[in-house]
Amino acid sequence: MTDTDTAEPVRPETIKAVPVRHPGRWVSGAIVLVLAAMLIHMLFTNPNLDWSTFAKFFTEKQILKGLVATLELTVIAMAIGIIGGVALALMRLSANPLLSSAAWLYIWFFRGTPVLVQLIFWFNIKALFGDISLGIPFGPTFITWDVNSLVTTFIAAILGLGLNEAAYMSEIVRAGIMSVDEGQTEASQALGMRRLKIMRRIVLPQAMRVIIPPTGNETISMLKTTSLASTVAFTELLKAGEDIFNANYKTIPLLIVVSVWYIIVTSVLSIGQYYMERRFGRGSSRALPPTPLQRLRRNLTTFHVRPQVPERGAS
Repeated sequence: MTDTDTAEPVRPETIKAVPVRHPGRWVSGAIVLVLAAMLIHMLFTNPNLDWSTFAKFFTEKQILKGLVATLELTVIAMAIGIIGGVALALMRLSANPLLSSAAWLYIWFFRGTPVLVQLIFWFNIKALFGDISLGIPFGPTFITWDVNSLVTTFIAAILGLGLNEAAYMSEIVRAGIMSVDEGQTEASQALGMRRLKIMRRIVLPQAMRVIIPPTGNETISMLKTTSLASTVAFTELLKAGEDIFNANYKTIPLLIVVSVWYIIVTSVLSIGQYYMERRFGRGSSRALPPTPLQRLRRNLTTFHVRPQVPERGAS
């Protein structure tokens, strides 16, 4: 036996891992910090912001009344949009060519014209129809209503926003329905279930995983789109702010008041969307989306954590 056979194996030297430098991150971080410092300095030193006026009118009765009107308009318009969107989506997927074509024409028209134009149209509907009558077609009329008494500014805003939203929601619902495997419908039909029951009990609950996220975005967008109702003389949040700064000429502070209220309501809706996605995402193969608190806790606990590189030769 030689000395080479009896010698102990030599362990390789431990590799000293040197972290990769990221100078670009430090530069971009420094730029962001400088811009943030400039923004904070401007917020506290610019006299034109007039924070005293902001504090005075933030909870003004007129502003809160406009906020309530905005919320009412958002809820009703989205309800019309969701119900109409489901109906239009089912019509688009129908085997009846008349229903499918009618739904396609509706979607084509309302998505092809600006929502502001539709709002103004409904506000001036009397110029088109005059009065609305109830009677026998092409025959005598029994009852006549004045259009202006029926289509008020609130109704015009609801019709303009709700009917427009139905066109967009129909495509969202249709995409959700088409994402469900056709085998689900075929198996349900083999069990003797009717088409409407299959859609209500089998297809739509599974399609909600696809429908909920864009519907949440549409709701947030609808909240901000309600500001267009001010063009038809409906007093919502923005119109309430405009009425005040047209009287006291404090334009910037009142616009900040309106913007902060929009941000608050949007944040609440975003949190609700998170929990809706988690609820309808249960049972899927994907991990549930984190809640806002979980996301914040994860960011705080992993901000300074650096991945460990294992050393070569370590047992």
